[in-house]
Amino acid sequence: MVKRMVLMLIAVGLVLGGIFGFQAFRGIMIKKYMASMGNQPQTVATATARLQEWQSRITAVGTLRAEKGADLSLEVAGIVEAISFKSGDDVPAGAVLLRLRADDDAAKLQALEATAQLASITYERDSKQFQAQAISRATLDTDTANLQNAEAQVAQQKALIDKKVIRAPFAGHLGLRAVDLGQYVNAGTNVVTLQSLDPIFADFYLPQREIARIKVSQPVSVRVDAYPDRDFAGQITAIDPKVDASSRNVQIRATIRNPGHVLLPGMFANVDVDTGAPARYLTVPQTAITFNPYGDTIFLVEQKGTGPSGKPRLVARQSFVTTGPTRGDQIAVLKGLREGDTIVVAGQIKLRNGTPLLIDNAVRPADDAHPKPADE
Repeated sequence: MVKRMVLMLIAVGLVLGGIFGFQAFRGIMIKKYMASMGNQPQTVATATARLQEWQSRITAVGTLRAEKGADLSLEVAGIVEAISFKSGDDVPAGAVLLRLRADDDAAKLQALEATAQLASITYERDSKQFQAQAISRATLDTDTANLQNAEAQVAQQKALIDKKVIRAPFAGHLGLRAVDLGQYVNAGTNVVTLQSLDPIFADFYLPQREIARIKVSQPVSVRVDAYPDRDFAGQITAIDPKVDASSRNVQIRATIRNPGHVLLPGMFANVDVDTGAPARYLTVPQTAITFNPYGDTIFLVEQKGTGPSGKPRLVARQSFVTTGPTRGDQIAVLKGLREGDTIVVAGQIKLRNGTPLLIDNAVRPADDAHPKPADE
């Protein structure tokens, strides 16, 4: 029995010794592998830190709105007798666009004009007789009232006929015609939209904390999805005198020149408002920065002597940096970097201090202050 227990203890000891021995061996091999990896050159992409001038800006989104815009409609019902425009025309202010049939109204106007002319003749004759004291003052007052009533009826009928004509209230660009010749239309029927497109407004909102940084005549830049490569310049022309109590935002209006009529009301717009003087920043691609709770770091490329072939031996050195504002793919570095320093922008996850480097910039991360989607 004792002999069996001794044999079991020996077996257990051999098993535990094998396990611990294997773990120790594996640890040694891992350390050797990591050491060998640390001495192996790692392929990375690099860039050069450079100074750039950045204009301080406030970015917002807004909507384009015509300086003057109206959906033209009729005040009275009737049958369309004449259409004097085509869809998409540019028209001057006061141009006649549409007429309704008004034959009955014109005949009634002639009758009313005849009545007014008779009232005028009667008034002139009785006025002379009154001067000769042939009639009373009451008769002359009746003639005066009859004349004024007749003239008022003529004016009323002319206004009714005028309501059957649509004129352009301002110069602008017409939209699509919504009625046809001979069609019966009711009062309020939309006929066509008229928009004044040059200049055009860009309405947008900014938080109340930005009010101190904006003022009338401040320059703005507008971009729309339809023309991603174009910036449309303008300036702030109005600031709403009140802040929206629900959102704590203030509405701003900028005026944009639009001679080619490429900007249309209702378009979504990105608006940049220039504030203050331009500032110079040392910039690098954002991919160069490793963000950590204990501090942001970057890997610098340094030369440490020469290799066996006589070429410079490049190694990585990790450095803490203080970052600033971002713009597109770029980020400003305020401390920890100098102009002209070569930095690692791709592949730094496998680096540590002293790791030899091989530079391959065939594929390099984007470094654009105003990037645009690839499909555009």
